[in-house]
Amino acid sequence: MNVKLLLAGILALVTTLIHVIAGGQDVVSVLLKTPMDEEAKLVLYAVWHMASVTMGFSSLILLQSSFSRNRQQWLVSVRCIAFLWCSFGLVFLVVIAMQTTSGWWFKLPQWLLLLPVGVLGFWGSSRDVVKNEKEPLR
Repeated sequence: MNVKLLLAGILALVTTLIHVIAGGQDVVSVLLKTPMDEEAKLVLYAVWHMASVTMGFSSLILLQSSFSRNRQQWLVSVRCIAFLWCSFGLVFLVVIAMQTTSGWWFKLPQWLLLLPVGVLGFWGSSRDVVKNEKEPLR
């Protein structure tokens, strides 16, 4: 078992659940009630669902890869997922950095969950980790 990928998968799954449950109540419900243009509102709503699917699917891949005996077959997928999660975290950091008022680090704390999943994914898929695991590579 690859513990780093297992931790990445568990954290990704928890993050997905937080996104769906808390985000559904705190963000989506507010979004749908705004007097914004209906087309723009529906596009943002669809993007929120796309993020849900991406996070959920990637958490399943990370979990599956953590238990696989054939680590090499998962390397590209895990690294792509790690890149996505790091990119998502960086997007939040850039948005925060662009704000003219302070206090946004914890008003938009998503980066605190996104970046660790990506870093654990990269760490768990590094050549040294994959090569040195007890289970043989095929």
